[in-house]
Amino acid sequence: MGQTAIEKVLARASGRAAVAAGDIVHPVPELVILHDGYVVPARRELESLGLRRLAQPEKVVFVTDHEVIYATPAAAARGRAIRAAARDWGVRLFDVGQGGHGHIFPMESGLVRPGMFLFAYDMHCSNFGAIGALALRNGSEVTTVMATGTIWTAVPQTLRLHLTGRLRPGVMARDVGFRLAADLRHRRLGLDYDYRAIEVGGPGMATLSVDERVALCNTVTELGCSAMFFPPDAVTAAWLAARGLPPGESVQPDLDARYEGEIRIDLSATEPQVALPGSPYDVADLSGVLGQAVDHAYVGSCGSGMWGDLEVAAAVLRDRHVAPGVRLFITPGSEASIRRMAAQGLTDLFAAAGAIVLPAGCGPCAGGNMGPLGPGEVSISTAAVNHHGRMGAKDARIFLANPAAVAASAVAGRITDPRESAR
Repeated sequence: MGQTAIEKVLARASGRAAVAAGDIVHPVPELVILHDGYVVPARRELESLGLRRLAQPEKVVFVTDHEVIYATPAAAARGRAIRAAARDWGVRLFDVGQGGHGHIFPMESGLVRPGMFLFAYDMHCSNFGAIGALALRNGSEVTTVMATGTIWTAVPQTLRLHLTGRLRPGVMARDVGFRLAADLRHRRLGLDYDYRAIEVGGPGMATLSVDERVALCNTVTELGCSAMFFPPDAVTAAWLAARGLPPGESVQPDLDARYEGEIRIDLSATEPQVALPGSPYDVADLSGVLGQAVDHAYVGSCGSGMWGDLEVAAAVLRDRHVAPGVRLFITPGSEASIRRMAAQGLTDLFAAAGAIVLPAGCGPCAGGNMGPLGPGEVSISTAAVNHHGRMGAKDARIFLANPAAVAASAVAGRITDPRESAR
C-alpha cells in the first residue's frame, strides 16, 4: 500500500521507510517554533524541572508577532524576558519583531521550505502546508521537544480534498475554508475531522495561488484538524522562484495512497461566506447578513495577511474612503510585505482611504492587543477566530469574511457583498 505525502514526510522525519495512520513515531523536526506568548511560560516550566539547556537550540525559532509593539509596561517586561531566554538558551533564530507573523514570514524568507517537518506551539502552523511543508502543533508539550529533540506522535488519518473548477470574482479561498470547516463540524460530510490531516489534489488546486492556499490551510485548523497539505506543484515552484528561494523537496503522494475519505469541492460553486459572531464554524452565506452596521474592520492575521490579501483589499479601497465612524486596520503578514507596500504605492493608497496600517504581525487578532473592540461594537474581519471577547469587549460581535468583503464593508459602513460594491 502506498503512502500519502503527509505520511512520507513523517516517515523521513522518523527515520523510517514507511509509516501508516495510527503508528506511533518520534519524528525529529527541522524547526521548533514558539510565538512570544509562550516563551516565558516554557522557560518557567523547563527550569522548574532543572533544565537550563535546550537539546538543539539551533533549531528553535522565537517569533515576535502577538506583541510587536509593547503597549503596556507588562508587555515590555515580557519582551525583555523573551530576549533574555533567547540569549541564555542560545536561540539565534529570533526575529524581535522584525520578521512579521510567525505563520507567514518563515515561508517568505525561506526558513520554512517544501518537504520540511516542524513542530510548533500554535495550531496555525498549518499554514506551512500551503508550500508543502508539514508542521504539527504541540501546544504546551512543545517544551518536551525543546528539551529532548522530539516527542511521541501518532500518524494522523488523512482525508483527500479534491478540488475542481475555479473561484469566481469576489469569492476567495477563505470562503471555501469557512464552508468546509462548517460542513465538517456539523457532520454534513459524514467524516471525522479530529486530528485528521487533509491532503489537497484535483485540477482545481492549480487555480489557487500560494496566498489562497495559506487561507485554506488556516481555516480548518480551529476544528482540530492536524494539518492541511498542498503537494508542491508549478504554482509552488513559481512562488518560490519569484522570491529567489530554493525549491525544497517536492513530496508527492503515491498513486495507491490510502485515504480515510474524500471531500469534493467545486470552487466555481462557492459563494462568499461569513462566520457569525461567536464561532468560526457558525457559517452562512454573506448575503444573509448584508446591511449589518459595523464599527471596526480588519484585514490581516495568519489566515489573510499574505501579499495577495493586501492587494485584494487595496483594489476595493482604491479611490474610496472608509465610512465615517468606522476604523479599518490593515496588518501585513511580513516585513517584506511592508516594504513592498511602500514600493508599489499600497501604503499611500491605504492612508488615502483612511485605513490604519499596523506593524507586521497578528494585529487585533492577538487578543485585541492593538485595535481592540469596545462594548457593543461590531467588527468584520479576516481574523482567525471570532469568539466572544477575542478582540476586546465580551459583548462585541465579530463577523469573519474574506478580505474583499471586509474592505467593501469598511467603505460602506455595513456588511457588503464585494461583488456588489465593484459594480
